Amino acid sequence: MIRKFIKGFSSHTFLILMSFLSLFPFLWLTSTALKGMDENIFQYPPYFLPRDLTFANFIQVWKQIPFLTYFFNSFIVAAFTVILNLVFSSLAAYPLARMEFKGKKVVFSLILSTIMIPFQAIMLPVYLIVLKLHMVDSYGCVPGYLGLILPFAVNAFGIFLMRQAFLSVPKEMEEAAFIDGCSLFNIWRKILLPMTSPTLAVLAIFTFIGSWGEFLWPSIVLTKKTLYTLPVGVNDLQGMFSANWRLIAAGSIISIIPIIIFFIIMQKYFVSGQNEGAVKG
Repeated sequence: MIRKFIKGFSSHTFLILMSFLSLFPFLWLTSTALKGMDENIFQYPPYFLPRDLTFANFIQVWKQIPFLTYFFNSFIVAAFTVILNLVFSSLAAYPLARMEFKGKKVVFSLILSTIMIPFQAIMLPVYLIVLKLHMVDSYGCVPGYLGLILPFAVNAFGIFLMRQAFLSVPKEMEEAAFIDGCSLFNIWRKILLPMTSPTLAVLAIFTFIGSWGEFLWPSIVLTKKTLYTLPVGVNDLQGMFSANWRLIAAGSIISIIPIIIFFIIMQKYFVSGQNEGAVKG
């Protein structure tokens, strides 16, 4: 009994400690955003709790940059990136999981090998392709969005994740649907996608977080401030010779809120028992 208590206590202590270490940068960012102009945020030794608690930094951010415009741009880019990833990843994963064709293992291995290639290594050729296709902001609003969305419309991680999810669905369900006259596309749409909705939610969350927080690619492709996404827009708070870190911290906090809301909404789909009891015997 004592050994079990000690094991449980040590495990919970370790988890609490790791959770605190993970949350500490966010808490420190919040503390910086709530500190007044008279407080020295670089004081040593540092202090965590604001002595002059204020929300003026959050109000000033909204006045200094067109936050709603940046928010709208980020939402458009993230929403379409998530939708395209869910559609294309599941479509590519379906034949890799359920169909038999020559070279299937080779194709899957080649797709997985692209995970080892960082985006920075292919960023220049991708930029040249986007430029040649006139999908940059200098050619209009819609092409500017396409230049941000299409390079991230599908990835090897999403294909791998959906393939593994499709493999977990019993084949008997597909066979029964096929006997009833269901086409392959309808099997994918009406059988496999509903059965793998938790995996779709996981992929949606990872894709949304990656797209919403992407800074490097938008900062290269975009030159018009009217098309700036939130990370690029918040970085615009930093001047050439100085930076108001309180405003940057406040802007960063506001930009994180949609990610938290999206995660809370999708969290319930993480664990689902939809597949349990679908096939008897």
